Amino acid sequence: MSTVEVRKLRKSFDSGKAFAIDGVDLATGEGEYLVLLGPSGCGKTTLLRTIAGLEEPTSGDVLIGGQVVTGLPPRARRIAMVFQSYALYPHKTVQANIVFPLRAEGMAPAERDEKARTAAEMLGIGHLLERKPRQLSGGERQRVALARALVRDPTVFLLDEPLSNLDAKLRTSARDELKRFQQDIRTTTIYVTHDQSEAMGLGDRIAVMSEGRVRQIGAPVEIYDDPADTFVATFIGSPPMNLVPHGDVLVGFRPEHLLPVENVPGERITATLEVQRMEYLSGDRHVYGSVDLGDGPCRVIARLPATVETPIEVGERHDFAVPGGRLRFFDAGSGLRTEPVRLGA
Repeated sequence: MSTVEVRKLRKSFDSGKAFAIDGVDLATGEGEYLVLLGPSGCGKTTLLRTIAGLEEPTSGDVLIGGQVVTGLPPRARRIAMVFQSYALYPHKTVQANIVFPLRAEGMAPAERDEKARTAAEMLGIGHLLERKPRQLSGGERQRVALARALVRDPTVFLLDEPLSNLDAKLRTSARDELKRFQQDIRTTTIYVTHDQSEAMGLGDRIAVMSEGRVRQIGAPVEIYDDPADTFVATFIGSPPMNLVPHGDVLVGFRPEHLLPVENVPGERITATLEVQRMEYLSGDRHVYGSVDLGDGPCRVIARLPATVETPIEVGERHDFAVPGGRLRFFDAGSGLRTEPVRLGA
């Protein structure tokens, strides 16, 4: 049974003139970590809030555990949500913050304190129960918010960009903690982010969103290797997929697959790269230039690992190649994936 399912979900904030969510259908599996990924304004947070019951859909349904919950308040949905700001009470201790939802439910003090201690120990903050939020680091505050969600024994965790307020170094370690936390409790989790590194590192599956719609949903490697359209192809990956016009199609290939021709044995497509500039990043060479597949010069990026020692200079022309199996083809009009076309070898 799907833990969370949305059916033909639509949400408009201006009487149907534009939709923040526009006909979304998706379902999670039991214990799955699903990431909603997309740029600002794509509808991912609105979708999460609608699942939580904080927004009412214009049309469509939300199901949790196979039951339609559309119209029910958040507390009746057995969900727990962690917000970007963590929403901790600054005047309360860590213990008081964690037990707050249990007090609101009328749970006996001894039982709620035991649940709080258990959750705090699981998340490594048992020694912080008497501190106030201002005495905690960003990562510790995040774990308090998670503990407060955990004590409610939810069916689903909903996480709305919980790492965005942390610095880069702390964000990496906190991401690892979130992954371990979800693997330990095996509770279905829906996580919203605009950061593709978070999505690729956390998600069992990723739903890529744009303009209120899900453009593609699949495992991280599927989203990266086989994008459904040019939006996904260029949104995922850093640097993004190269797209070169050729007649009625766009020929796509990842920068790491565009290599000096002598480094690509077997079936391949070759093109002459006019080198315009180079960057050295983390041991890789990023080569910027242009190629022509018959429709005029087009800017591309090649990412050469340290194992590729071919000398390349700015201003020169050098033959590059892409393995035939690494080419992806998109319709030039719609941007959707299309059948491969024959290119000159």
